[in-house]
Order: sequence, then structure tokens, then C-alpha cells
Amino acid sequence: MLLQSYRLEIFNSECMPGAMGVLCYAHLDQDVSAALPYLNAELGGFEYIADPPSVTFRSQGKIITVYGRKIAVNAISDAAEAEKIVQWLQREINHAWENRHRITPTTESLARPQVIDILKMLPRTNCRKCGAATCMVFAAWAAEGGKGAADCPELSAAMQAELDTNLSKFFPEDYEL
Repeated sequence: MLLQSYRLEIFNSECMPGAMGVLCYAHLDQDVSAALPYLNAELGGFEYIADPPSVTFRSQGKIITVYGRKIAVNAISDAAEAEKIVQWLQREINHAWENRHRITPTTESLARPQVIDILKMLPRTNCRKCGAATCMVFAAWAAEGGKGAADCPELSAAMQAELDTNLSKFFPEDYEL
């Protein structure tokens, strides 16, 4: 077992003191840097940085970054949710490390969805039914993970499926916490 223990630090963002969610750091007692390329291969991180090593994931509406000695999670509701997420990551890190002989490690990041490519899939009616002022704004939000295909009521079922397929590569929400 590579990651055995950690200490949680939960706090409000200094730059957004009135934010609804809080932030969490899990300070790791063991260095997991060597496991990060395997974790990236297993979970498909959307951003991998080689030096110093870190991998970032989106899951359950959270942005989660795993560093060698720290895990950072944004927009958590409370300590119980933070503990659940960090326990899940501990299991995933240990599983990837224990199975590293069967995993091809990768330091590649996923290609980010491009606003213009998303916009091309939208009806471009600027109807505002999604809550965005324009389809361009919707596309920008979708490129950052803030909107999905289901949020555009004007999309045909076929275009909704195509947009979902493209966005799901970058914003997978199926990790079991």
C-alpha cells in the first residue's frame, strides 16, 4: 500500500469568502508522485503536469488535483464529503500502484474541448433558454464543464448525443466516490 495516511485541511477560499462550497487539502504522509502516471492512465486525468508532478480530474462537479504530497479538492460541501472523496482517491492511488505492472503509465493530458467546436454543434439561435446570453457563452461554459448537452433545450437528440460524447471525454462524471 503506497498511500497509508493523510491529514485533512478544510477551509474557505480567501478570494471568495462568501462561497457556498469550501476547499479541501489532504496532506499526504507518503509521497505518491511515482503513482501519478498510472493514476492518470487509469482515471484519464484532463491535465497532467510533469514537474512537479500532478494530475487533475473532474468528477461529481469537483476539480480534484493530486500532487505528490497533497490532494486538492474544490467546491465541497463539508468535511464528510471531503473525507469520502479523499478515501476514494486513496483507494484509486493504491489500486493503480499495486497494478502498475499491468498499466501503461501516461503523462499525456486529454485534449481540451474547443469553444468553436462546441459552438458548431449548437443551434446558434441565441434563444437564452439555457440561461446563457448567447450560444457562444453556452459553448464557453460547456468547454469549462459548467454546461452539458442536456442544458440546451434546442439541441436535437442526435446533436445532444454527439455533444455528450465529445464532452464526456473531458468531463467524465462516472467515477464512483
